[in-house]
Amino acid sequence: MLLTVTAFGQDPGIPLGSWREHLPYNSTIDVTASPGRIYAATPWSLFSVETDTKEITRMSKVTGLSETGISTIRYDAFNHQLFIAYTNSNIDVIDSRRINNIPDLHRETISGDKAVYHIYPDMNDCYLSTGIGVVVINPVKYEVKDTWQIGRNGSRVRVKMFAKTSSHFYAATDEGLKRTPVTNTNPADFNSWQELSGSNGLSADTSEGVLTIEDKVVTLQNDSLFILTGSIWTLLYASPLPVLSMEGSENKILICQREASGQARVTQLDINGSVLRMIGQPGIISYPSKAISHNGTIWVADRYGALSEWTQGGFNTYEPNSPEDIATGEMISAGNTIYATAGSVNSAWNYQYNRAGIFQFRDGQWINYNQFRFPVLDSLMDFITVAIDPRDGSIWAGSFGGGLLHIKDGNVMEIYKQSSGLQPAIGDPGNFRVSGLAFDKENNLWISNYGAVQYIHVLKADNTWRSFSSPFTLGGNAVSQILIDDAGQKWIVAPKNNGLILFHHGTSIDDPSDDQWMHYRAQKGLGNLPSDDVLSLAMDKSGFIWVGTSDGIGVIQCPTDAFITGCEAVIPVAKNGNFANYLFKGEQVRTIAVDGADRKWVGTRNGVWLISSDGDKVIERFTEENSPLLSNDVKQITINQETGEVFIATEKGIISFRGFATAAKEENNRLLIFPNPVPPGFTGQIAISGVTENSIVKITELNGQLVHQVRALGGQAVWNGKDLKGRAVSSGVYLVFVIDERKQEKLAGKIVFIGR
Repeated sequence: MLLTVTAFGQDPGIPLGSWREHLPYNSTIDVTASPGRIYAATPWSLFSVETDTKEITRMSKVTGLSETGISTIRYDAFNHQLFIAYTNSNIDVIDSRRINNIPDLHRETISGDKAVYHIYPDMNDCYLSTGIGVVVINPVKYEVKDTWQIGRNGSRVRVKMFAKTSSHFYAATDEGLKRTPVTNTNPADFNSWQELSGSNGLSADTSEGVLTIEDKVVTLQNDSLFILTGSIWTLLYASPLPVLSMEGSENKILICQREASGQARVTQLDINGSVLRMIGQPGIISYPSKAISHNGTIWVADRYGALSEWTQGGFNTYEPNSPEDIATGEMISAGNTIYATAGSVNSAWNYQYNRAGIFQFRDGQWINYNQFRFPVLDSLMDFITVAIDPRDGSIWAGSFGGGLLHIKDGNVMEIYKQSSGLQPAIGDPGNFRVSGLAFDKENNLWISNYGAVQYIHVLKADNTWRSFSSPFTLGGNAVSQILIDDAGQKWIVAPKNNGLILFHHGTSIDDPSDDQWMHYRAQKGLGNLPSDDVLSLAMDKSGFIWVGTSDGIGVIQCPTDAFITGCEAVIPVAKNGNFANYLFKGEQVRTIAVDGADRKWVGTRNGVWLISSDGDKVIERFTEENSPLLSNDVKQITINQETGEVFIATEKGIISFRGFATAAKEENNRLLIFPNPVPPGFTGQIAISGVTENSIVKITELNGQLVHQVRALGGQAVWNGKDLKGRAVSSGVYLVFVIDERKQEKLAGKIVFIGR
């Protein structure tokens, strides 16, 4: 029996000014159990399964966790709390009331490996196995109590696992298995630790793990388990497969095993080394990270199979709906759908063999396209660009090395590389590097073909191809993002300090005689860009081209005159508090997105900025320190123009923020009010979206008495639920009137307040 539990349903949206995460949940690295709940950790966040109802709960920085990026977790049964250790050595402890943070190890300015590999709660103490030794935490005061550096000569040594019997503490380290009496008054003294490896049946090798069951000690060395009997270590179990982890649970031993060929399983042993059960299921158990037993049921965390539950009657899997990786390539919005690519290139523009594919977010659900779900994609890695066909909504995606992919209705997939208009990279004949895609108004698909002899192509609407290359030299024939302006001109990023290309095919794509080319560079007279290292492009509502570089932003304000006057970039000066400087001077502007009010959302290595429409004022700045932003290292930003939700792809995953501006409608005929009805006790902002540009929105009582009036920001107005005197309105029904710029007033909707 296979029951896959996910989180499907209609997307309820999120309130104005709030956040939601879109982190991967398909890969789990650790699992622990509390009474009635199983917790599974991913490399990014956490989710839990209620064992009776099977309800899934997601936990992340958005819900109050301190960080994004988990190394290990463990439930403390004595103190009824969950320990979470992060990859940066920060620690959270969740009890029934709140999340308690222990930042001491993270803040400690010491060199070396502070990572936490294992957590061992023991009543009034909690022992962390770290790269510098054993760190002892007080689980009640939430503070570091002591640090034991137990390496030879007092050096730091990586401790992988910790255990305790009635007589001794045990530490599995890179120097082998060590122990010290629990009565030792100074366990921080390395001389008090006895080295056990290399004698009495143990080899001198490193110890990969140690655990205790019924006061008996078991250690892991070289894929074999040894048990201490008296003073002698005897072989308990020799694994035929490499052992990934070992765990003691409900007086049983569970080991996760996997060999290079991909064969994987989980084996349950008793304390005598007898095999009680073996679990193996391709696609579910493929790279098991950790397994535990809870009330006789085995739970497995798997790097590719999420979380699975194994009973005698079969198994169930649990995976919150999510993209299957972080998004490091291009991310775009089309209608009410977000598309993100997982591929990447390094600074030298070499492929990175990323196989995670393409992610689509629609109606609150993610759909993943990659070779694990569609084997036909096995030769297409590093998807870094995507475009949506305006004719039928189908997906076109560019692989850096694998060519061009077209995903048609019904998930029919067509791949273009050999026998197409694409060309292989010079010196790399087997690789077709598609690095930029954009459709023009005539439904022609324009393609950047990085490193090819002819590096600009167009797949015309009639399914024929044309190819182009510029009349000027371009280092490495490096081209990437394509932006097409209102005049049909192609603005093309030229990476590796090649600047920006402007191309227009003239009156006919098939007639090269009237093609026009221009090369924008950093110098005055050559384009006046802030830098030759161009990273991003965006076009605003005035038709201006915003150019993000490694040294700030330049704005091309007369793009349609570029071939007539030259139209060099202007570098805006922005005010931020009492200071003013060239816009994002010194910042790598990786991404720019324009919202419904023509404001610009800008992503850099140092967070997200919201700036005014003309770029002269910083309205807002989000960082991981002042917001739930997952990481300051921002890769891409795109905006759902219908809802105003801003999607931000960071180094640690995707997160979205419900902004206050949406794209305006031509007519006030389809209003969306959220939330509606307004629940009791609601104190947030109410969004009234779908109005025409800069409309005035009036809220009245049923008798026509004016309650509130506001001008829309783009296509959305915002109301805090208070009347003109600042008082919260009473429960009941209120009318919404919209007055457009022609002064025409129209009843557009109603808002219901419940139990005010």
